[in-house]
Amino acid sequence: MSKLNYNKIARRAANIQINELKKINKVFNNSFSKAIDLILNAKSKVLFTGVGKNSFVCRKSAATFSSVGIPSFFVDPTGASHGDMGQIGKKDILIVISNSGNTSELFNILKFANRNRIKIIGIASDPKSILLKASDVKIITPKIKESDPNNIVPTSSTSFTMLLCDCMATTIMTKRKFSKENFRLFHSGGKLGETLKLAKDLMITGSKMPIINYKKKFNEALKIMNKKKLGIVVVTKNQKIEGLIADGDLRRGMKLNLKEKKLENFMTRYPLVVNESMPASKTLAIMSEKQITSLLVVSDKDYKKNNKVLKGIIHIHFLLQTGVK
Repeated sequence: MSKLNYNKIARRAANIQINELKKINKVFNNSFSKAIDLILNAKSKVLFTGVGKNSFVCRKSAATFSSVGIPSFFVDPTGASHGDMGQIGKKDILIVISNSGNTSELFNILKFANRNRIKIIGIASDPKSILLKASDVKIITPKIKESDPNNIVPTSSTSFTMLLCDCMATTIMTKRKFSKENFRLFHSGGKLGETLKLAKDLMITGSKMPIINYKKKFNEALKIMNKKKLGIVVVTKNQKIEGLIADGDLRRGMKLNLKEKKLENFMTRYPLVVNESMPASKTLAIMSEKQITSLLVVSDKDYKKNNKVLKGIIHIHFLLQTGVK
């Protein structure tokens, strides 16, 4: 068989799945809305269960739900039948996935849930199946054509169920106004975590900041700049930001033969500031655009005020060292 034929076979399989996935719109009905409301009002965990290939869909879906702030995990129905039912609480919501809805391994967990009045969201294609009869919310999936030559291997059907569960998660995210900042809380590690870091995660604070009172002498500002090594000194008055002196400003001041070198003569008033919840990637973009190496960070509540309290300083080196782009 030529490689060209391989591509043709694969393209055919892909097109079958793509066409079958378009049937997802049939599922967005009153039952889907009820399922979303049930999850949104959950007082405990959202548990997924299924067997065979659907068990992997359940594992992935539970991981997705957890990553967007919905406590969720996969329950193995076989293990549950042999002593693990205790992991299912009475306030939990059980999402059960089965193509036919008559998978025998699910019977015991369905009985347990019904007996303890645990809410069930059933996802199956047969409206007369045991699963949907036992469910409080019945999501009936359309008949799906598999993408293999014999139409028997779970391919399109598992892709369809995965898409359905992803749509449930994204609908809930939208309803809850789940932001990038919320997402970062559950993804603190790896490249994704670095990308979603905020200004407050990378700024320096406290004694590390080069700060000077507006009444202090020029030479004291020079000492602070050399000691802190950020290339700036922040001038404050009553703990509020009064201005900013850059190293270039101090160099120009050293050339002037003034009897009294007041800091206000060299500082930039109303320096550029960012709020602490600004994404680190955005602060880097601002630095690049303004051709500066440091930004002053203030609290979210102070950001729009005229008088701002300095909360931290973020330097371009901090951003580049942590891989922010």
